[in-house]
Amino acid sequence: MPAPGGPGGPGAAAGPTVAIDIGGTKIAGALVLPDGTMAATTRRPTPRDTDADGVFAAVAEVVAELARSPLWPAAARCGIGSAGPVDASRGTVSPVNIGAWRDFPVQARVAAELARHGTPLPTVLVGDGVAMTAAEHWLGAARGHANALCMVVSTGVGGGLILNNRLHPGPTGNAGHIGHISVAFDGPRCVCGSRGCVESIASGTAIARWAAEQGWTPAGGAAGDASAAGVAAAAEAGDPLALAAFDRAGRALAAAIAAGATLVETGIAVVGGGVAASGDTLFGPIRAHLADYATLSYVGGLEVVPAALGTHAGLIGAAAAATMLLPA
Repeated sequence: MPAPGGPGGPGAAAGPTVAIDIGGTKIAGALVLPDGTMAATTRRPTPRDTDADGVFAAVAEVVAELARSPLWPAAARCGIGSAGPVDASRGTVSPVNIGAWRDFPVQARVAAELARHGTPLPTVLVGDGVAMTAAEHWLGAARGHANALCMVVSTGVGGGLILNNRLHPGPTGNAGHIGHISVAFDGPRCVCGSRGCVESIASGTAIARWAAEQGWTPAGGAAGDASAAGVAAAAEAGDPLALAAFDRAGRALAAAIAAGATLVETGIAVVGGGVAASGDTLFGPIRAHLADYATLSYVGGLEVVPAALGTHAGLIGAAAAATMLLPA
């Protein structure tokens, strides 16, 4: 179980953590207290149709607003969680959904903003899947588990690992990126260039695309919801093609979860993200297929559970990752 006072123990937990969550639709910030309470929260829409500096201007505004909090002078560290790809070894990001940022030095730029507002702080960068993992281990569904795999199933599929009660981001911050494990060697070509990746079968985008290819049409025709959420609603209503789309996705996720657990002996898999919001429509097939893949004795008790923190996972996770990865 996490040590008292926060994910890094009592010493590491002293003072609030500046948390920045960067995504394709919003850039959010908060001062996260040692008990996980978020103070001075703020957010800006992610700028569109601008250059790299124009996008970063929104990050700078978030930092400036946080700096107006009376808690600001006590801040001890900063965590940045960003959509990926990330390269934590270089402090750069190239988010798929922020086209203006390619190898953008976000960690150094944020650190400069912190110093400009009078608080130079140690800073760490993690991908959004790793941030979610840190959050769920600290305060969510993986709390109390020494080894856990956490996943985000949304437009893409990401994830992260907890091993021996420690966040394991790997050298570049991409360890646990389960979305690009291949579960079908002759499967569809993935955006990463490989074949049969989990993301190419089980992401929200992939679910909606496969259902449409099989002839599924949303209620209301062209005006209906053709997204994964629309497919989920149809599955809940008993539509056979929609059910097949989620069964296919659940099977791919089950294979990947079993592979991950077999490799590093995780006892729990936590699944969050927009597609996971479909509940048993997704979790039912995952659990049903898991028995076909998690067959060795040491993974026989593997649990698959929904994430607990929802939209708060990005900020809480950025703070938890900073507390876990930075020196006290």
